[in-house]
Amino acid sequence: MASLRDIKSRITSTKKTKQITKAMEMVSAAKLNRAQSKATAFFPYTEKIREVVSSIASGNEDSEEGISHPMLEARDEVKKTAYIVITSDRGLCGAYNSSLLRHTYKTINERHQSPEEYGLIVIGRVGRDFFKKRGMPIYQEIVGLQDQPEYGEIKNIASTTVQMFVDGIFDEIYLHYNHFVSVISQKVTESKLLPLNEFGAEAGAEGDSKKAAMEYIYEPDPKSILENLLPHYAESLIYGALLDAKASEFGARMTAMQSATNNATDRIDELTLVYNRARQAAITQEINEIVGGAAALE
Repeated sequence: MASLRDIKSRITSTKKTKQITKAMEMVSAAKLNRAQSKATAFFPYTEKIREVVSSIASGNEDSEEGISHPMLEARDEVKKTAYIVITSDRGLCGAYNSSLLRHTYKTINERHQSPEEYGLIVIGRVGRDFFKKRGMPIYQEIVGLQDQPEYGEIKNIASTTVQMFVDGIFDEIYLHYNHFVSVISQKVTESKLLPLNEFGAEAGAEGDSKKAAMEYIYEPDPKSILENLLPHYAESLIYGALLDAKASEFGARMTAMQSATNNATDRIDELTLVYNRARQAAITQEINEIVGGAAALE
């Protein structure tokens, strides 16, 4: 059985751990609020670009010449697929990283027979280390992003990724990240980034009502606008997913630290009970020895 000093030391160290986890929980809660606000504020911007692009794409069907763009057209043969995987730079956030990486790893193994069939663009140190350890092809990586990332921080990697699709290096690109549902729930999500061929389906489903609701005047012309807007739209989708993933990360970390704090409290209570029992037993033993010694002197 551990000595009273050992038990007391364990209680002290557990209390210090509890202070740390409680502080991290409060910090994560503050960061979560800012991340949610930023993601919510960015959403209307992405939706408006989507609306304009969809309007141009749906208008193509009515034009005699038609306006085509590589980013809107599905390739006849998909030779190489890219996966943009968004993880965190640090741990202590529960299953936030492990569930995402497990899903991505399983998806790649099911869809592809060799590393020549896919490539990875990784955001976050945890994901980068995971894929490097397994020898998987990483085309681009970025680590050390701030907690509230700015668009300029991922502009280069986003634009380069989009350009690789345009150049034919990749035939399709998927986004893998954790979508924020609530503080205690994050959903592993896969969304197709490129090609952006869903606009054709939208036009068929909503075409007449959208045209009646919103008419745009394009200057200089729809084709020029589409060529400039489509890459920017794809980049904004990557940035929007990053903001969503950051909110999920702080929610997961806040929940994990809250759970750790509660576990530390329970452990302190258990150790305190053990300490009191051991102390009581020691006092009882000392009393018995004193009584025994007094009886021996009589």
